[in-house]
Amino acid sequence: MPQSSQPIINLEEPPQIIIPPLVQAAEAGTSTSEPQATTKEAAAEASSAAPTTEVAAQVTAPEQAPSLGMQNMMKEIQALEAQMVELKDAKNKLAQLEEKYDKSKQHLAERTREVRALEKRIKDLEKELTMSKVITEVKRILWAKIGQSITDQWQYIETIHDQMDLLNRAHAENQRARASLGSMPDIATRMINVLNNRTGLQLATMGIRDRTDTILLIKRVLTLRNYVQTLERRCQDIQVEVNAFATKITALQGRGLPSLVTSAGRLLPHEQYAQRVNNYVTNQLTASASSPEGAGPLSGQELYDKLENLFFMEHEIKHLFEVPPNYYKYTEADETLIKMQRHQMPTEEWWSNMIGMLL
Repeated sequence: MPQSSQPIINLEEPPQIIIPPLVQAAEAGTSTSEPQATTKEAAAEASSAAPTTEVAAQVTAPEQAPSLGMQNMMKEIQALEAQMVELKDAKNKLAQLEEKYDKSKQHLAERTREVRALEKRIKDLEKELTMSKVITEVKRILWAKIGQSITDQWQYIETIHDQMDLLNRAHAENQRARASLGSMPDIATRMINVLNNRTGLQLATMGIRDRTDTILLIKRVLTLRNYVQTLERRCQDIQVEVNAFATKITALQGRGLPSLVTSAGRLLPHEQYAQRVNNYVTNQLTASASSPEGAGPLSGQELYDKLENLFFMEHEIKHLFEVPPNYYKYTEADETLIKMQRHQMPTEEWWSNMIGMLL
């Protein structure tokens, strides 16, 4: 008979019991605290509590899950700790950078102040090189000398302006006298010739009683003509001095000297003119100080050009008059002018009658 493929069970051997690992671990733990049981009691307990293979799998799975979660949690905690360390390092680096930035800002501010101080010093040195302060002081000294020279010459300047006023009045009076004379001087000469070539009887027949008185009246025309000519000649002598003065003053004003007269052409009082000069000098020095100067030291020619006008004015004002003017010529001309103004001419009626009788 053929042999069967079923396994042969040995009834004499005790059955083998499969103990799950968890139970083995429990038994191992209890074995340390309690005395070991007998083999028969252990087998009995194992046979009564022995689960199947499926039950063992169900018991193992829940026990393994908390272990994996703890591992993941530990990893997360370690990652957080690493991030905290990195964050702390980053904060330290940021603090260091901020400290360096603050120091850099302070350093930059200090450098900026140093640069500004150096720029100011450079400008001061440039001004010193251009001698602006020295030039300003020299200009102030020269203007003071110019003012003193004007003060010294002021009485002569007043004399010239008095002469100029006299010339204006004399010119007007001469124009009036010439207009009133017209052709009367020629007629008067002819009348005098007739009177001197007639006898007394002939003159009486004409109606002229006194030859000499008649001639004297006629000669008043010639006298006025002589006054006009004398006044013109004396005015010409004065005009020479006035023209020389006007030429120099015009040149000085072209160099920067303030005008001596008002808008109406009248000479200023000396105090007012001194104030005008002071105001002008103050404005000029202020404008010169505020204007930019070229870089580098001045050459001798540049320094001369800046001061040449003032040296010229100071010299010319000091020698404004070769011969100081006086009132001699003025008095002579004014005397003639007064005579002209007081002179009495024959009346128009008498003059017309004489023309009818003599010519």
